[in-house]
Amino acid sequence: MGSNPIFPTSLTGWLLTVDIMPIKKRYHAFYSGSVHGVGFRFTSERLASSLGISGWVRNLSDGRVELVCEGKETALAEFLKKISDVFGGYIRSADIREESYTGEFPDFDIRS
Repeated sequence: MGSNPIFPTSLTGWLLTVDIMPIKKRYHAFYSGSVHGVGFRFTSERLASSLGISGWVRNLSDGRVELVCEGKETALAEFLKKISDVFGGYIRSADIREESYTGEFPDFDIRS
């Protein structure tokens, strides 16, 4: 039997050719509490940029912060945890919902 290019004969060869695609997700979040004037937007932008996350954040007139973020599942989990860790004393509630990933954002911005 000859070598099969689709199913390599050695496990090592197989592992070297597998391209693992990271799972990409999108979350839409609303944070309430004392979340205005505490650096929430600036910190969110800095954290998102450092983790390769795209999307946006903005203050709402009702006192909440709205945030949309997209990226690798593991990076998003770390991002949302860091927001909770940093602003846990200011956040009264967080409504975070998963939405369909779109890939529409080139980076992460602060919106007005």
